[in-house]
Amino acid sequence: MPEGTRLPDWNALAAQDDDTLPLLGTALLIARDEYPDLDPARYDALLQAHADELREQVDAIEPLPLKMQAINRHLFEELGYAGNHEEYYDPRNSYLNEVFERRLGNPITLAMVQMEVTRRLGLPIDGVSFPGHFLVRAPVGDGVLVMDPFNRGRPLDEEELRERARPHLGGEMPDDEALYRILHPASHRAMLMRMLRNLHGVYTDREDWERALRCADRILRITPDSADALRDRGLGYLKLGHVRGARGDLARYLQLHPEAPDATSLRERLVDLGTGAARPH
Repeated sequence: MPEGTRLPDWNALAAQDDDTLPLLGTALLIARDEYPDLDPARYDALLQAHADELREQVDAIEPLPLKMQAINRHLFEELGYAGNHEEYYDPRNSYLNEVFERRLGNPITLAMVQMEVTRRLGLPIDGVSFPGHFLVRAPVGDGVLVMDPFNRGRPLDEEELRERARPHLGGEMPDDEALYRILHPASHRAMLMRMLRNLHGVYTDREDWERALRCADRILRITPDSADALRDRGLGYLKLGHVRGARGDLARYLQLHPEAPDATSLRERLVDLGTGAARPH
C-alpha cells in the first residue's frame, strides 16, 4: 500500500494488470468484508515497523540467503509468526488483519507478510503457487532460494520440492522442466484468488452459504471470467434461494465450459430452475 492507507475499490480491480494490482491493500480489502472496522493504517505501519527493525542488520549482510535468514529469524522466531498447524482451516488464518494480531496464519497469508517485509527492505521475493502449500522464492545466482513460510521460512532443496509436488502430479516425480514451471512466480492476482478460494472452501465445508457466495463474488471482482467462481456463486445463490442469480451464473459457466465434468448435471438443474419462481436479490 505505497500511497499510505487507502484500500482499493472492488470495482476497479478487474481492470488492473497483475503488476499493479495491490497485494497488501486487496488482502486487507478482503478482510474488511468480515471486519468492517478494520484500520488499514495500523497494518501498514506494523509492516513498516517490522522492516525498520531489520533494516540496519539486513543492510550489513551481503549474501541474499543470509539476508533472508535474518528476516525469517526476526519474523518467525522473535516476532512469533507461525503456521496454524492446530487449526489449519480456521478462517482467521486467511484474513490478514487476524494474522497480524494473532501471529498465526496459513501458507499464503504468512507468505504475504514475509514478502511485504522483504520488499520494503528492497529485496526481490515472489510467491509460488506450489501444489499443496504456498511457498516463496528469491533469486540466488542463476537459481532460486525456495522457502516455506508456513514452517518458519525453512529453505527447501530440490529433492524435497520434487517429493512435495509428486502426490499432486499423479505420483509422477516432476522432471527439471516441470519443476521449473511449478516454481514460476505467482502474480498478485493469482495469490489473491488462491486466498479467496481457500476461504470459499472453508465456508462451503461449514455450509455458511452467505460467506461462501461472498468469496466467489470477490473472485469475480478480480477476474470476471473465472468459470469456477461463476459456478460457485451460482450454486451459492441456489442454496440461498436466489433463483435468478443462480440461473445467470450457471448459464454463463456452461457457456465458458460446455464440456465441463459437471455440465450435464448443471444443465439439468437449469431446466428445473426454469419452472421455479425467481426471488429478487
